[in-house]
This record gives sequence, structure tokens and C-alpha cells, in this order.
Amino acid sequence: MSHGHDHSHGSHGHDPHGHDHHEPGFLGKYVFSVDHKVIGIQYAVTSLVFLLVGFTMMLIMRWQLARPDEAVPIIGGLLARLGITNAGTRSLLPEGYNMLGAMHGTIMVFLGVVPLAVGGFGNYVMPLQIGAKDMAFPKLNMMSYWVFLAGGIVMLASFGANGGAAQSGWTSYPPLSNIALSGQTWWLVGMVLLITSSLLGSVNFITTIFHLRAKGMSLWKMPFFVWGQLVTAFLLLLAFPPLEAAGVLQLMDRVADTSFFMPAGLYVGDKPVTSWTGGGNPLLWQHLFWFLAHPEVYVLILPAMGIVGEVLANNTRKPLWGYKTLVYSIIFLGFMSFIVWAHHMYMTGMGTAISTFFQATTMIISIPSVIILTCFIISLYGARIRYNTPMLFAISFLPMFAIGGLTGLPLGLAAADIHLHDTYYVIGHFHYVVAPGTIFALFAGIYHWFPKATGRRMNEFLGKLHFWPSLIGMNMIFGPMFFVGIAGVQRRLWTQVDYNLGQLTQSWVVFSSVGAAVLGLAQIPFIINFFSTALAGRKVTQNPWDATTLEWAAPSPPPHGNFLTEPVVYCGPYEYSVPGKKSDFCPQCQPMEA
Repeated sequence: MSHGHDHSHGSHGHDPHGHDHHEPGFLGKYVFSVDHKVIGIQYAVTSLVFLLVGFTMMLIMRWQLARPDEAVPIIGGLLARLGITNAGTRSLLPEGYNMLGAMHGTIMVFLGVVPLAVGGFGNYVMPLQIGAKDMAFPKLNMMSYWVFLAGGIVMLASFGANGGAAQSGWTSYPPLSNIALSGQTWWLVGMVLLITSSLLGSVNFITTIFHLRAKGMSLWKMPFFVWGQLVTAFLLLLAFPPLEAAGVLQLMDRVADTSFFMPAGLYVGDKPVTSWTGGGNPLLWQHLFWFLAHPEVYVLILPAMGIVGEVLANNTRKPLWGYKTLVYSIIFLGFMSFIVWAHHMYMTGMGTAISTFFQATTMIISIPSVIILTCFIISLYGARIRYNTPMLFAISFLPMFAIGGLTGLPLGLAAADIHLHDTYYVIGHFHYVVAPGTIFALFAGIYHWFPKATGRRMNEFLGKLHFWPSLIGMNMIFGPMFFVGIAGVQRRLWTQVDYNLGQLTQSWVVFSSVGAAVLGLAQIPFIINFFSTALAGRKVTQNPWDATTLEWAAPSPPPHGNFLTEPVVYCGPYEYSVPGKKSDFCPQCQPMEA
């Protein structure tokens, strides 16, 4: 994929990083690049590969749930070498199911969605939208990608560890995770690397947004997407250090015989679990973990909301309704996300008073989400909507996120949560937020900004062939989980039909698995579209969507240094259909005369 950097050097005065005097070689330009656009593409492509890996793990788990103890097709033999399937029957082993469960969650969140939403879109689009030449710290930016890649490689390599990959769930609760096999140690090392990568990125984002905005770009003239990235960067900066600390402490418990999370007196049969158990507290891990992992949910959703806002404004041809309200809502959402974490812990017996506090904050945090959805829906009212592929994904985000949010309310109430906790209902709830919700928004972003990154527009027919089966497949997978969960079936069961409860809901489970197959097949047109367009797609003009924001003022693809002349901002980000104007859009970098 050519990024068009070759012809740019020396074409516009001197470059801020002093790169003009020599042309970097292939490695310097595409591999160890400090250009935010190349790094953004590296992040995006790497995280899409990880999403595919995580998705494949899910397909294997769904196969086992629908057809317990049957041989895994095609790759069953290969999985036997990793200790995931039985060498003789090639059916999934219980410990193999646990490995896939733990790694699916970890890979999708930390190696898939976050690096795509923040590392990919944030890196590529945000500096262009604020009119910056690059990020504030280009070398730190490069480092953040390579540390992320190292973390991902360690995670995948853990399947080859003695006893296989981590098996303690993506939440990795002690004391189970403290005494698990060596794959858990690899998991912790991988997590520490991934967290470090996010911290390097977040410092860079905050500095860039505050210091490198173009002339005339006040905070209230920033696109909604940039606000989403800014709040997300603060969440990463403040929420990740507690988990990094917790990861190091758990690593110490495993390799240095400390007992931060190991309680005394744990026995299996008549033998103590370990000879060195001290007075540690497993609940301490839960607090540290959820203090990150709840803000983490908003790290997933805020960039997604930012993308949806951009695509909606562009394809309704009218300003985003309630722009300032939207901005205040995501700032409030970011703040509140730090005081709801223990709603994951109602079952730990922490007492009714503290449960009531977290119940109240959880109800409060649903309010800004509703406001954001309302603003988006009102933006659609009375618009002549262009139903292109990015818009279809962006519109479908709204009901999917709404279902995810609404089904979360019973889980936020301590009394209801006692019955629903750790059932399939929980899986249905948060997957509606992060799968058809967030991932659909990310697809909208890929289709929307692909012409900016490559100068070529993705095929509309293949795009729609990707969208409709994806929408159907997503709802087939996660819709039935609410019924299975309300029936009382627990999550993380390797087979459900061994239980009377599970036999009653097995038909829904099979239906979900068919949905997973539909969703898998639906990604084939996307993969074909992505690569064929990158190599030989239809070339488009600099601003194919007639968009107003600053990134479309740069050539497509943008050269090194982004803009041919330094942009100056004259108006807000969404001046669409302004009365009395000749064209239906006024770019931010053009004065507002008629």
C-alpha cells in the first residue's frame, strides 16, 4: 500500500523534525517510522489481524457449545499440538476451552478494539483533524506501537508455554490465577507491555491536542472525534497504572513467592495449596482490576462515539445536534467511569451501604450515554440521509449500543445482579456494547477514512454485502444470550448440556453458534474489499465525502508533514447546509463568506 510519502520531501519548506536533508530508507519510512500516519496504519492493520485471531477463538468455543465433544473441524489436529483439543478425538478439552475463553477476551479488548480505536484511528486522524504536522512526541509514538506489538506476540506465544495459555478468564482472578500454570505468567508479562504502550500513547495524545492545534482551532472548534480521543487518553492515563501495579504484584506472587493476593489457609483436599501462602487478599486484585476495567469499557466506546458523530454529521449534511452537550456528556462520562467499578463486585459481600453507593453512581453514568444517543438520533431528524456504507454502520451503532446500555441497568442494581451475575445475560449485555456497538463504529470509520489514507474509496456493493449479514449475525449471536442467562445458565461452562438448566436452552445456544458462522462469512467481503481497494481501488478526489473537517484539507494520502500550506481555522467543525451559502458545506479552513 503506497502512502505517498516519497514525493513530499522538500515540497513545502523545511520539515519540523529536520528530516529534509536525507531520504529515509524503506525501514525508516514504513517499519520504524515516526510519522503518525504510518504508525496509525501499522496499529490498524495489526489490530485487525488480532481481531481476526480473537474471533476465530470465539468460533471454536461456539462450536463446542453447540456440538459438545465433537471434533473441531479443519484445525482440530493443529489445536491438539497446543493442548487445546484432545489428540485422539480432536474435540475441545475443558482446559482448552478455558484458554480460548481467557485469550479471546484479552485479545479482543487489549489487542483488537483499543489499539484500533485509539492507536489506529486516533493516531491517523486526530493530528490531521487539529491541523498538526505530526504528534508531539513522534519517537514515543513509534515506541508505543512496538511495545504493543511485543505484548501481542508474548500473548500469542503463551499458547506454547508449559500447560498452555492463561486459563483464569480475561479477569484473571486470584487465588486461581496465582497457582495457575506458566501461561498465566506470560499473560501478565504481555499485559504489562500492553499497558505501557497505552500509557506512552495517552501522554502523547493529550500533549498533541493541547499544544499543536492549528491557528484558530479553539477547543470548541475541535471535531467531536478529537474530544472523544482526548477524554479517552485521560482515562488510559489514570486507569491503567493501577492495573499495571496489580499485574506486577500478581507476577511477584507467582515468581517471587510474595502473597499480595494469596490468602492463608487454602487447601485442596488435605494439602495446603502452596507452602508460602501469607495473609494476602484476593479481593484487592478485583478492586485494582475493575478500577481499570470499568473505565476501559469507556475507552472502547468513546472513540466509537466520536467516529459515529463524524459520519452522522457528514451524511446527514447538517450540524451535529447539541455539539456542546455531547462534549460535556463525554467529559462527565469519563469522570464518572472512575467511581462505578465495584458494581462488578456485588457478590463479594462488601456490604449494602457500599453496594448502594455504586448502584447510585451506576444509574447516574447511564444518563450521559442516553444524552449522547438522543443527540445522535435528533441529528438524523429531518435530514436527507446518504445511505452509504459508513452511514449504515454508524446508524446501526445507535440501536445496538442502546440495547447494550439498557440491558446493563438490571446488572447495576445489586438485587437484580445477584440472579444475573456471571450468567450469559452479562455476556449478552457487554457484547452488545462492544461487538455490534463499538466494532460497527470502527467499521464505519474504516470505510469513511479509507479514501484519506489511500486515496481510494472502498467498493459500496461489497460494503453493503459486509454490513447486512454482519448486522443479522451479531443479533443472532448475542440476542439469545439474554434468554439463556435469565434461565440461569452460567458463563464459562465448557458444555451446558450436562446440566438440566442448560438442556432447556440448548436450542438457543445452537442458534447463537449459527449466528457466529454467519458473522464469520460476512467478514469475507470486507477482507476482499480492504485489500483489493488498497491495491487497485477507484481513485477519488481529496474530499470525496464533501466533508468540513480539517483532515480533508490535506492531500489524500497526506504527505510527510500533512498539509501543503499551514491550515487556519475559521469556523466550527460541522458547517453543513448553512442558509444562504452556495455549497452545502463550508470547510473549517475557508472563511465563511457566501
